[in-house]
Amino acid sequence: MTTKHIFIRFIMLSALFVFALTATKAQLADNLPKRELRAVWLTTLGGLDWPSVPATSEANIARQKQELCTMLDQLKAANFNVVVMQVRIRGTVAYRSQIEPLDAAVFGSKPAFSDYDPLAFAVEECHRRGMQLHAWVVAIPGNKTSQLKALGASALNRRVPNLVLKTSDGYMLDPGVPETANYLATICEEITNNYDIDGISLDYIRYPEKEVRYSDANTYRKYATHNQPLAQWRRENINRIVKTIHDRVKALKPWVCISCSPVGKYADTQRYSSGGWNALNAVHQDAKLWLREGWMDALMPMMYFRDNHFYPFAHDWQEGVANPLVACGLGVYLLDKSQKDWPLSVMESEINYCRQHNIGGQVYFRARFVTNNPKGIYDLLQRNLYRTPALPPALPSMQNEEPHKIAFEAAPTNGQITETDNGITLSWSVDSAYKFVLYRSSTYPVDTSDPNNIYKVGIAEPKYHIAAPMLKEWLPYFAVTAIDRYGNESQPLALNAPIEFKQFNYLQISR
Repeated sequence: MTTKHIFIRFIMLSALFVFALTATKAQLADNLPKRELRAVWLTTLGGLDWPSVPATSEANIARQKQELCTMLDQLKAANFNVVVMQVRIRGTVAYRSQIEPLDAAVFGSKPAFSDYDPLAFAVEECHRRGMQLHAWVVAIPGNKTSQLKALGASALNRRVPNLVLKTSDGYMLDPGVPETANYLATICEEITNNYDIDGISLDYIRYPEKEVRYSDANTYRKYATHNQPLAQWRRENINRIVKTIHDRVKALKPWVCISCSPVGKYADTQRYSSGGWNALNAVHQDAKLWLREGWMDALMPMMYFRDNHFYPFAHDWQEGVANPLVACGLGVYLLDKSQKDWPLSVMESEINYCRQHNIGGQVYFRARFVTNNPKGIYDLLQRNLYRTPALPPALPSMQNEEPHKIAFEAAPTNGQITETDNGITLSWSVDSAYKFVLYRSSTYPVDTSDPNNIYKVGIAEPKYHIAAPMLKEWLPYFAVTAIDRYGNESQPLALNAPIEFKQFNYLQISR
């Protein structure tokens, strides 16, 4: 053994001691969940979150890409695991579509001649960072009056006039027309077919709020059954749309997570009134039914409230549904001084409440308010509440079903660690998997239930290189698991084990 190798051993021993001390401190802290949906809504409407410039030149395309990568790097650094990107906006889209026109805020009125596709780029960059991308589809609202002239023949009321209703601010799709369900399902099919998305997330899958004036009296007379109450008819119209989208998407890619963002209060609870603004009665959105029927994999209710307007209604979303996946939508924008100037403690308390009551995660509106760090929310997440990585929850509908549940009793095999000139390479074999999770610990065997031990999420190949001068004898312990498209995780494979060292006469070796 050379003096150089002895020096490297000393460096590695010191590093291992520091790593063990750090891990011990982390384990002494409050346990964080290993499975939790940590998401942001990335708003492309008017470029609110992204992009700041339309793709009207190659320089602007490069700027769009850099802006998105910077934001994704920030979210990854704070251990977010899902980006819900707005891809259908108000009858316009942020991707290359054969059905609807390109959105002006994303592409401009005269897009650059390029093969650039914002959604394809976003999917690739999210997956590169081990994050999921869910395509956010605004369902019922259509073009605003201010859009109509610019869109011309591409406007919704001119393309599909039989499917729209005139409103006080433009046009909306008419849920009461049966063909509306097929139209929206076809849009979701196009996205699912053409992009490697992880989810379809439906927004405004409901009737408008009372501030938007419209009349569906003619549709009601035409399609309602005899003496069917208006409210019941409207709920069944939305139910039909949800089920149609579910069936069509799942027929293509059953692992795609179907979710929606309902109004934040489902209905009145026994002790608290919703004040007349709730999903079930005010906008005819029976989102709990969709969970019970399996038409939705997850709900992301928009709970932009505090105190008794938040806590009892957050708890209510889980009532009456077996094993629901609910992630509370949190109004992080309300921390901003230009909004309601909430104290940071409101958001911290709501996140802790979600965890204490086994609510499946959090979704923040909007992405830019997270990364801009109002009141220190980004710092709070990165350094404390999200300080360890977390895997997104597995799809509830697939956890106990075959053949979709991978036979993950058969874990990765043939683990190896190879020393190279510039580091070490970890490798393993596997028959079938989508991605891999690498764990690291100072103790053996590696406890893969502890999120403190998650080292790398979303590895695409059955190998991982660490560019550091490491010797195998002085490594921390590594283990790897496989993940399928539904989020199921295999049993771990230990990549190394404790080594019994022989005694060396270092004085003699160094001469």
